[in-house]
Amino acid sequence: MSTTTGIQITDRSVPGADQVLTNDALDFVALLHERFEERRQQLIAARAERAARIAAGELPTFREDTAHIREGDWRVPPAPPGLVDRRVEITGPVERKMMINALNSGARVFMADFEDALTPSWPNIVQGQANVMDAVRREISFSTPDKEYVLNDEIATLVVRPRGWHLMEEHARVGGDPVAGALFDFGLFFFHNAAAAVERGFGPYLYLPKLESSEEAELWHEVFSTAEDELGFDRGTVRATVLIETILAAFEMEEILYRLGEHATGLNAGRWDYIFSVIKKFPDRPEFVLPDRGQVTMTVPFMRAYTELLVRTCHKRGAHAIGGMAAFIPSRRDPAVNQRAIAQVRADKEREAGDGFDGSWVAHPDLVPPVLEVFDRVLGDRPNQLERTREDVNIDAKQLLDVAVPDGKITEAGLRNNIAVGVRYLTSWLGGNGAAAIFNLMEDAATAEISRSQVWQWIRHKAKLDDGREVTKELARQIMDEEVDRFRQELNGDAAVNQLIDTAAELFAEVALGDELVEFLTIPASKRLG
Repeated sequence: MSTTTGIQITDRSVPGADQVLTNDALDFVALLHERFEERRQQLIAARAERAARIAAGELPTFREDTAHIREGDWRVPPAPPGLVDRRVEITGPVERKMMINALNSGARVFMADFEDALTPSWPNIVQGQANVMDAVRREISFSTPDKEYVLNDEIATLVVRPRGWHLMEEHARVGGDPVAGALFDFGLFFFHNAAAAVERGFGPYLYLPKLESSEEAELWHEVFSTAEDELGFDRGTVRATVLIETILAAFEMEEILYRLGEHATGLNAGRWDYIFSVIKKFPDRPEFVLPDRGQVTMTVPFMRAYTELLVRTCHKRGAHAIGGMAAFIPSRRDPAVNQRAIAQVRADKEREAGDGFDGSWVAHPDLVPPVLEVFDRVLGDRPNQLERTREDVNIDAKQLLDVAVPDGKITEAGLRNNIAVGVRYLTSWLGGNGAAAIFNLMEDAATAEISRSQVWQWIRHKAKLDDGREVTKELARQIMDEEVDRFRQELNGDAAVNQLIDTAAELFAEVALGDELVEFLTIPASKRLG
């Protein structure tokens, strides 16, 4: 056990540790832990209390005690350098080669992800921080026997997504207690990179995940302010975009921006986690049972209401509105699949650009050109469309909560897809890769959460397939056995590979077939990483 003042690290042998886990940096993380861990725990407890009230019949609505914020005359600060034009953003894990490809992709912004797209193994976390340090300094490179990967002269603006408030870093402890993953990720990123980013004319920019209340945004504001003060930076040097990816946060968009204060810059429509949160927050209410994942598109009424409210909120307050993920992975072997998928991506992004979004997300470099073309056509020479205030939008609580999907069905194909995606993704995740190509889509923890929670929800409510059969644990297990066998045959791996698949199937059964809905699958999954 290695020790610095106040913080203990369980393993310094991983690559990148000498560069990342310096005593001064760890002391900074320890300071953040000591100041903010008690408040973080209070907010996590508040989530549980809120969930209990909802279970007892309470429905979320716009808060009366914050009406003065929604009615007030205020705006977020103007966007900082590198975040004025965000028409296409690409996302991916903090893996070295993928970071270089993303930074070179032609996207305006690259979100380097320590959260849903990264398996949070200790080597991945530490090496990811080292990769970010090299990227900020434009020193990142990667070599294979066939190719040398280096940065272009023009690259995307780097934005880092730390882990959410609910996840812990077991390998970093203060007084025996683990440090919050959010504070660990942010603390190391800020300590090592804030000065280098500012010297290059930018700043330490972040995406904030999984918020459920404006109080959680306020905690981030306090963390940022403390970090800036401790290291001698001006307030507002840190700028953050918040993912609105929970149904509860949708009712507090204005308050979230307000409480981030000088650190706020925009909101993003985190569509997959948003759908998952609808299932998770109302597990016992039959009116919240959703049909096949593929039928819950961005054009169904409750998703449309949420995204239109996001654009209205952002532009009212001078913040950027960033659209949802295009997860398709182009195939070099099937031009017909490519053509259909690109057409769907274009339609999705044309709708977003037409609704007033200032940009949108893609998961693969090959999607940057078609999405860029869509936003170029709408924006022209303008860097954004903040002037479109969408005063025609008037969304009420009923619209956000009415999750009925016209002509929605639950099918065996949908059930089978959920199980197959869940098992395949968890196999990848447990093997160290948190961004997995499955059935021509880039899947991450958010889509795995939908997959397993939908299976749980359908079993819980005795949902009927469109052919009349009830979704039961027995049916799900039968299909899982079939999909596991199919996956084994596809991989044709050795005993170690088959063991990994078996572990993934066991984990999927735990989080999809259990009596209670596990809040986040990444928590029990992390216990299997060691």
